[in-house]
Amino acid sequence: MSHPGEPHTSGLSGRLNWLRAGVLGANDGIVSTAGLVVGVAGATLSSGPIATAGAAGLVAGAVSMALGEYVSVSSQRDTERALLAKERTELAESPDQELDELTSIYQAKGLTRATARQVAEELTADDAFAAHADAELRIDPDALTNPWHAAGASALAFTIGSLLPLVAILLPPPNIRVAVTFVVVVLALAVTGAVSAKLGSAGLTRAVGRLVGGGALAMAVTFGVGQLVGATVG
Repeated sequence: MSHPGEPHTSGLSGRLNWLRAGVLGANDGIVSTAGLVVGVAGATLSSGPIATAGAAGLVAGAVSMALGEYVSVSSQRDTERALLAKERTELAESPDQELDELTSIYQAKGLTRATARQVAEELTADDAFAAHADAELRIDPDALTNPWHAAGASALAFTIGSLLPLVAILLPPPNIRVAVTFVVVVLALAVTGAVSAKLGSAGLTRAVGRLVGGGALAMAVTFGVGQLVGATVG
């Protein structure tokens, strides 16, 4: 039985999902932009091309993330609306059958048939549509995800992540910029990896190791490619 002040499970889960998505978006920004600017730095010591490539990568990545999130959440929202519309129609056309269905749902959760029936009847009398949306569909009709919010959050997370390697590679002198960027990116990935592990209740060492190892490998490969291309073009 819930008590006043306790967080609503679905609301808490939703917030955790948003936070997890934000961390993943930031990770994408860190790794993709770091790989891009380090690769360009391997080909040239000039700050201009590095800044241009980094800024272009940041903007393109943020737009791509926002668009992808918008399409994904819009599709999910369309599906939820279709399910809710179907449920509303079924309630209007077959209320007795829907009451039996709601009773069965609560009975399957461990209530006796009589108690489940009483719960179903009381919930139906209060708000039949909300009761079925929650029990059958696990959807809150008043809290559907906003695709614009999702797109904005995704773009913001990617942008924040991208700014770290971009600033790290532009501020130091040319002879140490790659090393400084490497350290900054590794530390940032370690932090976001720890946050991801905490949110997902996963092993800290493994989660951090995957992110740090993957980011380090990406930078090493792109730096090597940058040096190879720079030497070939030069």
